[in-house]
Amino acid sequence: MISFRVILMLSIVALGASFTPSSPLATVFQRPTTTALNMADEVKVGDKIPSAVLKEGQADYGAPVDVNIADLIAGKKVAIFAVPGAFTPGCSKSHLPSFITAQDELKAKGVELTICIATNDAFVMEAWGRTSGGSDAG
Repeated sequence: MISFRVILMLSIVALGASFTPSSPLATVFQRPTTTALNMADEVKVGDKIPSAVLKEGQADYGAPVDVNIADLIAGKKVAIFAVPGAFTPGCSKSHLPSFITAQDELKAKGVELTICIATNDAFVMEAWGRTSGGSDAG
């Protein structure tokens, strides 16, 4: 059975920077010297996802649980997508629903787990997953 999880990413910058070969993680938090954006390289099949602790919201306002993304996906074929924010119009009407409706297609391609990451707090993410159908999609 394919699983769909909605979790919070504490530092999307830190995870993204891990894929930028020219930008060591230690320099990510320095003030930028230009207005140009340094975009992370695309994550490709077979790339190693760095160890990063995310927070996953729990039902009934339970305390958020730490989830190490590298441990969660170890040995699995996964689809990970990120959205700017829970409950925003584009994310609620397009981004999240497209992954919910694609669960059968993803499963057919061997995807075992779909993960939605955003920078909202864990309580907001849990509520969005529950009210959008994301939590029940898998």
